[in-house]
Amino acid sequence: MPIFVDTSAIFSALSRSDENYQSARSQWVKLLTGDEPLMTSNYVLVETTALLARRLGFQAVRVFETEFSGALEVVWVDEQVHRLAVGALLTAGQRDLSLVDCVSFELMRQLALSTAFAYDAHFLRQGWTCIPEGTT
Repeated sequence: MPIFVDTSAIFSALSRSDENYQSARSQWVKLLTGDEPLMTSNYVLVETTALLARRLGFQAVRVFETEFSGALEVVWVDEQVHRLAVGALLTAGQRDLSLVDCVSFELMRQLALSTAFAYDAHFLRQGWTCIPEGTT
């Protein structure tokens, strides 16, 4: 079954100062050599690129594009998924919940995915399994 890859995991795997760096790097290598396809959305790609550029600089964006993005199957968000995610975001009314998170949750539901490579507690609160276990 495919595994959804979140910005939080990618950022942790690229930021040596991140508290989850070692865990994220190790898990990324394990996922790359595993049998499960790795999926993400174009919204996660945009969020990740912006976060990396802002916090780590353009070299981190280059590493992401050369070492990470090619391993990911990208699901392109359509208008329906976007609208459902906006509705979920407005219903939740949580300042720390993002539209990208809501898009991710909607895609995971539609694609019947159960597992995310994520260091974001919102995934656990929504009932998804996060790897590595015990994260967020």
